[in-house]
Amino acid sequence: MALLIKGGTVVTAETTTRADVLCEDGKIVAVGENLDAPAGAEIVDADGAYVMPGGIDPHTHMQLPFMGTVASEDFYTGTAAGLAGGTTMIIDFVIPAPQQRLMDAWKQWREWSEKACADYAFHVAITWWDETVHADMETLVKEHGVNSFKHFMAYKNAIMADDEILANSFSRSLELGAIPTVHAENGELVFRLQQKMKDLGIMGPEAHPMSRPPQVEGEAAQRAIRIAEVLGTPLYIVHNSCKEALEAITRARADGQRVYGEVLAGHLLIDDSVYRHPDFDHAAAHVMSPPFRSKEHQEALWKGLQSGNLQTTATDHCCFCSEQKAMGKDDFSKIPNGTAGIEDRMAALWTHGVGAGRLTMNEFVAVTSTNTAKIFNIHPRKGTIAPGADADIVVWDPAATKTISAKTHHQNIDFNIFEGMEVTGLPVVTVSQGKVVWKDGQLNVERGAGRYIERPAFQPVFDVLKKTADRTRPTAVDRTTATAAE
Repeated sequence: MALLIKGGTVVTAETTTRADVLCEDGKIVAVGENLDAPAGAEIVDADGAYVMPGGIDPHTHMQLPFMGTVASEDFYTGTAAGLAGGTTMIIDFVIPAPQQRLMDAWKQWREWSEKACADYAFHVAITWWDETVHADMETLVKEHGVNSFKHFMAYKNAIMADDEILANSFSRSLELGAIPTVHAENGELVFRLQQKMKDLGIMGPEAHPMSRPPQVEGEAAQRAIRIAEVLGTPLYIVHNSCKEALEAITRARADGQRVYGEVLAGHLLIDDSVYRHPDFDHAAAHVMSPPFRSKEHQEALWKGLQSGNLQTTATDHCCFCSEQKAMGKDDFSKIPNGTAGIEDRMAALWTHGVGAGRLTMNEFVAVTSTNTAKIFNIHPRKGTIAPGADADIVVWDPAATKTISAKTHHQNIDFNIFEGMEVTGLPVVTVSQGKVVWKDGQLNVERGAGRYIERPAFQPVFDVLKKTADRTRPTAVDRTTATAAE
């Protein structure tokens, strides 16, 4: 069935235009004024609303086995909650256990993801190194459309990647045309600071941010950036939470380095006072890494978005309910790390970004959708409203309001980090693959309708990097002539 979104204002990262949008067979086929509806087409009245590309969340963890439990949100409930909030695609993470073959982990995550009701892709984490990892990376890039590999610089004695792993994997990524990404925290320092908190008898959630201060994030970001610089690779740094990491990215970009930064909606809007809440459940519900920071860091991160030094927004959506968080009741280091947010990212960022004058509408589209699509090489299939693009669309009412609450959200978790936040500007219709899946507060989703989206390697940035490498290639000194003359 065809779908005609009529009478709205189409907002992309580049333009704002009054136009209708016609969709057929899951694609946008026309954008223009006064389009005729094919016989039998469904009509969506967008008068007074904005028509934007569906959100892309580049950082989620559905059904993640982690810290002795499994995230409560699976690929079905998580993508459904995303659609209710205007997010039409996620990029999740395959995270092999140490010594586990990448392809074995890949097959497991692909099995879990088959129930998704919105489109998805995967980053794949490199948690150890040998020749099988080297080989499996090629298989993933060339046969399965993976073009990004994740490295956790934290979580010592678990999934932490040391400098040797980073060097091996970054180099292999460059060969394959895939972008390395990092979770930047110095795992050795975190481990030592966790022990220090315990030695001091500080065992509650308040110890979590004290064991992961901004300096450990800034150091790791700077180290990853310099490793990437030496090896000639691009770099994407996930969930930047502090000035120190942002400053490292800003310096690198000013020097012409291809470094990209992501920020979470939570890090923009929540401060570290939550960890000193007298109720354990409330404080523990906010435990995630990197932790929430003081307000000065939030202001810096907003400026990072405004300046373009941070390009994408995400959630790190990883749900653990109060019963799971209670695993760390007597030891903060055992509280499963993770918070939710996929349903609320778009509304919270519109309210505090566009509504507060921090972002234009076009910048909002860029940081919630288009930039992710460009960096991870799925644009213009995703992230825009144009003929030929996938019909993943959100109809946005800038005047609609609600109060965010765990009692009414669709996320499979008993807590909402944005609880009580009044938001103005909401998705009133979400379209996925040309079908209306959210309208008037009601979900109409199909389990398993989500498609795995392959992301081609060798994004344009790699052409630039290759030319730079050729231009600056080291050369030896020919001393044979001088030796003969002597």
